Amino acid sequence: MKTAIPAQPRFFASCETKPQACTEAGFSPRRLRTNGRALLCTLLFVLTAGCSVMNPVASDQKTPTQGQVESELTCQCGCGLTVHTCNHLSCSSGEPLKVEISEQISSGKNLAAILAHFENKYGEIILSAPTMRGFNLAAWVIPFVMLGMGGIGVGMMLRGWLRSPKDEGAEADTVTTDPGLRARLEEELDKFDRRS
Repeated sequence: MKTAIPAQPRFFASCETKPQACTEAGFSPRRLRTNGRALLCTLLFVLTAGCSVMNPVASDQKTPTQGQVESELTCQCGCGLTVHTCNHLSCSSGEPLKVEISEQISSGKNLAAILAHFENKYGEIILSAPTMRGFNLAAWVIPFVMLGMGGIGVGMMLRGWLRSPKDEGAEADTVTTDPGLRARLEEELDKFDRRS
């Protein structure tokens, strides 16, 4: 003979059977949907704003300052910093680059033209950020794709958690167990309690 043990209801599933208790606790399906939409809108805004400031070369067509150009170029002395932040006194790479940057700015070039000059002369390694073309495009795109996939995964997981028991079928209501197993479990728990 098997005894039916009622399944433990999930909190959000119990919101459908006892909506007043959930409302008093501050949880309601409508509020959760509204908060989810607000979170999605905020995430989209942050991603859009990040894309617009991600490429300053395209948006800055006026004559740049010395510091702006120095911040876009990597010092070649091996420190791993930009030319602007290199902390070596009389750096064998940074000082000549600063002079060359000054010459490029005084010739009236914009930031894109100056960076193109340095890229042609020293190669792509001189740029402090990867270019947005070719294989380097992956360095810009993949983090946002992964963030989006993670958001979709979290959304699907939350949707699964918030589903009502009606969606899971009739088997979710009761769990049947063997009385012999139940007695054995109680006996083992008693032994454990006596030891501790």
